[in-house]
Amino acid sequence: MLMPKRVKRRKVSRGRMKGKANKGNKIAYGEIALVAEECGWVTSNQIEAARIAMTRFTKRGGQVWIDIFPHKPVTKKPAETRMGSGKGSPEYWVAVVKPGRVMFEMAGIDLTIAKEALRLASHKLPVKSKIVVKETPVATEGGEE
Repeated sequence: MLMPKRVKRRKVSRGRMKGKANKGNKIAYGEIALVAEECGWVTSNQIEAARIAMTRFTKRGGQVWIDIFPHKPVTKKPAETRMGSGKGSPEYWVAVVKPGRVMFEMAGIDLTIAKEALRLASHKLPVKSKIVVKETPVATEGGEE
């Protein structure tokens, strides 16, 4: 399960999720990627479940990159506790995902197998997502000018 080694603040506010992802929105390492289409919190357990689904389907072939990391702690108060008496203790960690954010990348495997593996991984995640293939740069005719 992913979580930071150490953090500056133990408890953080919930924050807002508006706008599109302005970082991590390009395929950096692989050839095919799973990209978020809506905002949401992806927990460390969901990231791990998606990773396991992909690696099992590909029979540990190719390479998988996880491009999101759960930096945000989510607190929860115990059940049947009265209002007040401060904020609850941190329960789990989430990655804040915005539209356009690349979540997982794959390379070194057949495209049809990679697409199916990413489709299976998308079912483990709470946000709508799409599969994107990295476009290859088009060579211009006539050579250098």
